[in-house]
Amino acid sequence: MTFARFFLFLGGQKKQKGEKTGYLPIFAQKSTMDKRKRNILISIVVVLAIAGVIGTGNIYYLFFSRPFQISDITYIYIDRDDNLDSVYLKITEVGHPKSMKGFEILAQKNDYAQHIKTGKYAIKPSDNMRYLERRLSMGYQTPVRLTIGSVRTIDRIARNASNQLMIDSAEIAQLLADTSFIHRIGYTKETLPALFIPNTYEVYWNMSAEKFIERMLKEHKSFWNEKRLKQAEAIGLTPTEVATLASIVEEETAVNAEKPMVAGLYINRLKRGMLLQADPTVKFSLQDFGLRRILYKHLEVNSPYNTYKYAGLPPGPIRIPSIQGLESVLNHAHHNYLYMCAKEDFSGTHNFAVTSAQHAANARRYQQALNRRNIK
Repeated sequence: MTFARFFLFLGGQKKQKGEKTGYLPIFAQKSTMDKRKRNILISIVVVLAIAGVIGTGNIYYLFFSRPFQISDITYIYIDRDDNLDSVYLKITEVGHPKSMKGFEILAQKNDYAQHIKTGKYAIKPSDNMRYLERRLSMGYQTPVRLTIGSVRTIDRIARNASNQLMIDSAEIAQLLADTSFIHRIGYTKETLPALFIPNTYEVYWNMSAEKFIERMLKEHKSFWNEKRLKQAEAIGLTPTEVATLASIVEEETAVNAEKPMVAGLYINRLKRGMLLQADPTVKFSLQDFGLRRILYKHLEVNSPYNTYKYAGLPPGPIRIPSIQGLESVLNHAHHNYLYMCAKEDFSGTHNFAVTSAQHAANARRYQQALNRRNIK
């Protein structure tokens, strides 16, 4: 290559007139290379952008979209024996998600399988998998409404609570049969029914048996406020004795309007030192709650709960009284009645009497009605 041709190759001089060459000036080659690089760069950017859009779309779909095909809030209950697979199944059965992949990725990342928390959890139509996984992993439960009913026995309380909570009825029953435990909380086996105040409470579904009793103690203390304590004191009764009398009233009548009358009658008898002679206490002594007619032979049962034999109140409530029953004692009717007998029309109400003669006449009419119906 001559110096002149080399010089032209470098683009230093214009070519001589009429001279041909196969080389482009260097600035032309550079321009072509820059254009090719730009095209490659643009292609890369476009590919990356498309990949980013696809990736962002996938991320949104997996974690931030609304996958649950439900119209209302639904709930899952995670128990002590649940594992990751059973949690997946419960979410699927209740929430009907389009995909569980997002939850699976988050659960693996956060090691959820090793930190499953029991409880009742909401699945909302507006939820995404990120919200749900966080709710479950952090244990953000939805409270449940626990209803404590006015029932006859502690065992029934345990079964009812178990039907509404995660705990087994045996756990509650075992705790309430532990004499050292019930003494520690201030009760005996006989007085324990006075602890419970029938009502509906907001609690967590996975509460333990101990937490259940703690809550019942708290609600008992809340119910027996200063006003009610003074009302009980004015009658000459403790809260437990109010519950005991209220339990008898509840067994005597299901008519709320009549309960203060019945309570007033028994308070009159207590003040006079008379036997209460309450038929429900005889049924309790015999543990035969289906008795419709109390006979003389039934009155002979030797039990401290038999108020035909033993004066004063029985050792404890014969059932868990309702708030209405407790209030009927605290706000009892003031009257002179000492006797009562079921009405002969079987309406569930009673005839009240001041004297034994009036009571005998009422009782005779009721006995005749029983005979006519052949009730034994």
